[in-house]
This record gives sequence, C-alpha cells and structure tokens, in this order.
Amino acid sequence: MNHRLVIITGASRGLGAALAEQLLQPGTVMLCLSRQPHPTLAQQAAQAQVQLETWSRDLIECVAVADEVEHWLREFDAQRFDQALLINNAGVIPTVGPVTGCSNAELSAALRVGLEATVLLTASFLRSTMGWRADRRALNISSGLGRRAIAGSALYCGAKAGMDHFSRAVALDEAHRAASGGPAAARIVSLAPGVVDTDMQWQLRSADAAGFPARDNFERLHASGQLESADVTAAKIVAYLQRADFGAEPLADIRLV
Repeated sequence: MNHRLVIITGASRGLGAALAEQLLQPGTVMLCLSRQPHPTLAQQAAQAQVQLETWSRDLIECVAVADEVEHWLREFDAQRFDQALLINNAGVIPTVGPVTGCSNAELSAALRVGLEATVLLTASFLRSTMGWRADRRALNISSGLGRRAIAGSALYCGAKAGMDHFSRAVALDEAHRAASGGPAAARIVSLAPGVVDTDMQWQLRSADAAGFPARDNFERLHASGQLESADVTAAKIVAYLQRADFGAEPLADIRLV
C-alpha cells in the first residue's frame, strides 16, 4: 500500500470537493481547508480507510493558516509517506465588473484567497517537506483567464496570472537547488482546469453585462453544454497528478495534457 499525504484548499464544494472525494484511497492522510466542511467527506473517508482532518479556515487569514499547516506538517516522520500532494484550489471572484466597483477590502480579500494563500501554503509545504523521502507535488488550480485577460474580471485575471508566474519561478528554484546537490526537487504545476460547471460560472453568467461584456460568452458555453462537470474534471486532474511527466512543464491546461 502506498502512503500518501494530501492537502486541499476549497474542498467543501465544486471542483475542490470532487478532488477530495476522488483522492480518498487507503493509506492516505488528507487535510481539507475550507470555510465550511464538506457535508459527507468524513463518512466517505471512514469507508475508504482514510485519515481525514477538516479545518474550517478562512484563507483571508492566510498567514495564520499557512503557519498552522507548516506546524502540522512538521509533526510527521520524514520517512512516512511515498507521496505528498498540495492542491491550492480555493479562489473567489469579487463583484464582477471594473475594479472601481469593488471596495478595497473586497479586492484585498479576493487577492489573499486567490494568490497570497497559494504563495504562503506552497512555501510552507516546501519548507516542511524538504527532507522527506516522498515524491512532492504542488498543484495550483489556475484559469484560462490568467492567460487571457477579459474586461470585468481584472482581479481574478491578475491573481491567476500571478499564480502562473509564481509557479514557473518556484519550479526553477526547485530545479536549481536539486542541481546544486540539495534535496530532490518538488514538482510544481499551475493548471487551467477548463470550463467547469461550478458556482463561479454561475456568478459570471449572472453578472451585469454593462460591466462584464463577456457575459454572453459564458451564457453560450452553459446553454450549449460545453461546461464540464466537476466530477469529470476532477477525474482528469487526479489522473494528471499521477503522471510520470507531471511538472515537466510548470504551466498546463487539462484540455491539452
């Protein structure tokens, strides 16, 4: 039996919930972070013989949460796991439209959850597990909007673009340290999951078209059945996470891998 550690943020609904459910395999220790708990994950974990911890945390307080996760990780024996996975999935879209229609507090909160938490949790994960024998992989759930800007979603586009470039640079750091005689490099990927039928898609379709001229595009995707279910997308991501070439390129799109 392989022994694996998994950390997932935003695991209570949508894609994060589907990922958590599909990663429930015997021998797994799983930590799920979300503001509200997944309603049935504990029961599913018990049936799958998974050691599950669910923490109700708001990633707006990302410094405290990352410190807590780092302390938790340091309690494990460095030889215990064959694989360690971090999945930074949590994200929020502030009020759709120009940034001038959002308060500074709303923009700051969205940026903390969408980018700062990813940075801090990735750093905590890499620091805490550097001496582990495990194959370490960090997956950051990005978006096509990080690679193609649209009006009315500047904060979300910027956060995902930052996530992409952060992932590139961290991958270079890991490769450099390994090449210099340090521990084996962790594998880092920032992954666009495609168009997934989640609450976030509903939020975009419901936005005021006056401030979000791309709304019609999202309505057409939904009406024409082009949105992928969270379960189907999660299955593709879980398979990708286990591929031997995971991390060969730090930027990826699940539709193209």
